[in-house]
Amino acid sequence: MKKEIITPIDAPAAFTVEAAEARQKKKTEQHSPVVRALGLATYWQSLLDEGKFASLTEIAKAEGIDRAYVSRVYKLTRVSPAIVEQAIAGRVTMEALMAMGNCWKRQEA
Repeated sequence: MKKEIITPIDAPAAFTVEAAEARQKKKTEQHSPVVRALGLATYWQSLLDEGKFASLTEIAKAEGIDRAYVSRVYKLTRVSPAIVEQAIAGRVTMEALMAMGNCWKRQEA
């Protein structure tokens, strides 16, 4: 269900400005490919943790996507929380995320 802010015609000016800012903020918060990939990686990790799937190969087959793609995206579960925050804020590219190793200290250096 989508929610939309609709201001009455006789609304106070401050409220109208605030509603316009909220609408603009919502438009700019569209999920980037980086955020979608981080979400997928986390989702797939939860499927493995819950025992719904035993491997990434099973996930790839169930999702109908290439195993190599699942493996590349799944690597994002090893990205440090500080880097994830930067990615969500739009300060880290997908290429940079994919190139990072598993060591959090080296990622944040």
